[in-house]
Amino acid sequence: MIRLGSLSLRGVLLAGIAGAVVLLPRPVLAAGPATLTDALVEAYNNNATLQAQRAALRQADEGVPTALSGWRPTVELTGTVGHIFGTQTSPYYNGTYYDTSQMTKMNENRSETIGEATVTQPLYKGGKTVASTRQAKNAVYAARAQLLASEETVFLNVVNAYVTVVSDTQVVALDQSNEQVMRQQLHDTQVQFNVGEITMTSVAQAQASLAQAKEQLAVANGNLRIARENFRQLVGDYPADNLTPPQPLMLPVNSKNQAANAAVANNPNVIAAQYTDAADKDAVDVAFSALMPQLELQASAYHQNGASYVSTTLNGGQVVGQLTVPLYQGGSEYAAIRQARAKEQQGFAAVLDAQRTAYEQATQGWETLTATRAAIVSTNAQIKANAIALDGTEREELVGTRTTLDVLNAQQLLLSSQVQQVQNIATLVNNSYTVVSAIGRLTARDLGLPVHEYDDLKYYNAVKYAGFGTGEAADEKAGIAPDGTLLGVNPAPVLADGPTSPQTP
Repeated sequence: MIRLGSLSLRGVLLAGIAGAVVLLPRPVLAAGPATLTDALVEAYNNNATLQAQRAALRQADEGVPTALSGWRPTVELTGTVGHIFGTQTSPYYNGTYYDTSQMTKMNENRSETIGEATVTQPLYKGGKTVASTRQAKNAVYAARAQLLASEETVFLNVVNAYVTVVSDTQVVALDQSNEQVMRQQLHDTQVQFNVGEITMTSVAQAQASLAQAKEQLAVANGNLRIARENFRQLVGDYPADNLTPPQPLMLPVNSKNQAANAAVANNPNVIAAQYTDAADKDAVDVAFSALMPQLELQASAYHQNGASYVSTTLNGGQVVGQLTVPLYQGGSEYAAIRQARAKEQQGFAAVLDAQRTAYEQATQGWETLTATRAAIVSTNAQIKANAIALDGTEREELVGTRTTLDVLNAQQLLLSSQVQQVQNIATLVNNSYTVVSAIGRLTARDLGLPVHEYDDLKYYNAVKYAGFGTGEAADEKAGIAPDGTLLGVNPAPVLADGPTSPQTP
């Protein structure tokens, strides 16, 4: 099981390595998710994309009982009620022949009722029912894999959004500190200028640096607000003001080749493409069935009252077998076969594309992860060196061997390396989840999330052989509310009038 952890950015900064810490489940706070586990749990329960994909899977489930209905009989009741009136004129029949010179007239004024029940049992449909059932089941397997793929995509997006909020918060804090330093630097420079120790040039340089610091802080605050909005779109709620910084995942593979092989074998997009390709093969057999003979047995019983004359009653029934041998239908069936074969070829190509994409995601994520770990170590050294350089530059500026501009430049270098380290750590965390997603392990079950998992078999088993019902009972068995959300889950808050401006940490 992949485990989520909680480690401060400072801890990762100093260690420069990934670790794994088990988080105890915690309830979602009213103020919004405060940990990555909270965010993933809330997204699992409320994300609209996941709800839509679960509904899409239930739609695919219904293909199985639709296909199995080909084995079952159909029962129809027909009835006719009416009143007949008029005059019937006919030649006179003398017992030997009709005498057209003499016409007889008979007035009709009677009620007529006809009732009939018909049962039709298919016996052979050219193999369509068998092929359709295989196709429907493969479509269900593909939809299950697509649900896992959607779950991984949503989780990966939530991780990226969460990490972005954390890193943007760190950048805001750095820029706030930098603005305070620049403000103090301007004050000290003005004091020196007032006593004639430096020129107006140094004051102008300090003013420019303060203006730049304000600009950087404004941009950082804007980025943070954007990140919070993106977080809400994915999770359904704004994050808490003080998020617990996440740590990289401990990967279940030890090399790039292992990651690539696992991705090709287990990535849900690959699995979905393979089952879709299998369903496309079955669709070819379904299309071929239109060229085969069709055999069915039909039994009917009827009751007629007043159909011929007043007060006459006719009861009866019949059992017939009907064989249909198609010879030529205009060519549409052959076009359907060719179309199905082309679609199967498209499905095979989609499998190759999904495998190559999963391979690329795993290997690219692994390489980026490796490079980022090395970058964190190097940037750590850069931060320490820039901090020493800034301290030395400030001391040298006091004795006149360095200028104000030198101090400002040294401060900017330190800030840049600190911001770069925050971005490096964010990249490290994101790419650890990217690798896990590529190999098909970024699911609620693999992450051990404290959620009531959506059981895709419950709805399937409830409707697989169902011959009646409109879905309410099946939804209830599967834990689905009438609107498609999960039962027993608190919905995400709806801000109809728009959110109030969140406080920037």
